[in-house]
Amino acid sequence: MTPLSLPGDLDVLAQSCGVYLALLQKWNQAYNLTAVRSIHDMVGRHILDSLAILPWITGRRVLDVGTGAGLPGIPLALACPDKQVVLLDSNGKKTRFLAEVQRVLDIKNIEIIQSRVETYQPTLPFDTVVSRAFSEMQTMLDQTQHLLAPGGQWVAMKGSQVNLELSSLTHAYRLEPYTVADVEGERCCVIIDYK
Repeated sequence: MTPLSLPGDLDVLAQSCGVYLALLQKWNQAYNLTAVRSIHDMVGRHILDSLAILPWITGRRVLDVGTGAGLPGIPLALACPDKQVVLLDSNGKKTRFLAEVQRVLDIKNIEIIQSRVETYQPTLPFDTVVSRAFSEMQTMLDQTQHLLAPGGQWVAMKGSQVNLELSSLTHAYRLEPYTVADVEGERCCVIIDYK
């Protein structure tokens, strides 16, 4: 894999990600949004992990399904202001947190939707549907196919235990391994094109 090149001003991105992590740490005390507690660990396990998938995010419209605390959607939106990123989650406390992040950082290119994925009906389909910890691959495909534009793609962030999931897939896929500095364990993106 080639080194990651980020669009835009890296100082602005770093500052915005820092504010996001401070909000995440604060809200996490009351709402348990993530098991990762320290800012240092959040940088690698949340921000850098999210940004590592940028080379595989295509198109202008991106759906982060089961976004939780906004991962990977918030870092992707901050790094790519030209993309429209929809953050979808059914949990009200998580979408309230995301609304606060959007307000504080004045993020113009995100839309927050509180809904179950099966009932969500966007006005336009998405070029990329991304997930980090939403579900097993086949379930993700089944539940989000109605959201993806023809020619679009699914991008699922997975760890080293992905082989069992891959054996049950009914679609062709490609596996893109990646590493994140200071984060142990193998990571990969499973990418499936929607024909």
